[in-house]
Amino acid sequence: MIIAIYPGSFDPITNGHIDVVIRAARLFSKVIIGVFEKPTKNVTFSLEERLEMARLAVVNTPNIVVQPFGGLAVDFARQVNAHVMVRGLRVSADFEREFDMGMMNRKLSPELELVCFMARPEYQFLRSSLLKEVARLGGNITDLVPAHVARALDKKKGV
Repeated sequence: MIIAIYPGSFDPITNGHIDVVIRAARLFSKVIIGVFEKPTKNVTFSLEERLEMARLAVVNTPNIVVQPFGGLAVDFARQVNAHVMVRGLRVSADFEREFDMGMMNRKLSPELELVCFMARPEYQFLRSSLLKEVARLGGNITDLVPAHVARALDKKKGV
């Protein structure tokens, strides 16, 4: 059984994230979406909200689970007995950042393999921060996030 983790802040989870994790679920026995408890960036949604949105997004894929984590992703991988870390790549800047993180993670945890999925063309531009800005300004995001996430973003507009 090969367990993979897909760590991130998921503020909020997007169709790009979902595409990556579902593709990973076809390759690995179990994929754990690790929702980082305290990202350094300002988040729009609480940890509980981010966990719930992620769980609803993958409810129909039984080998994907969602759980919170704090600290280093490599430590989280050890805690859940994962041997693979999944990441998504959108543009060349992602590659450089993921390469640097991957090399650091390799130093910290040589047994952890990094598997990157190239974003589908329709999601290559999609970043949670850009999505939140478009939603805040009233733009149509319905094809970029699940309906429950779009509703949650709409509720946050007034906050």
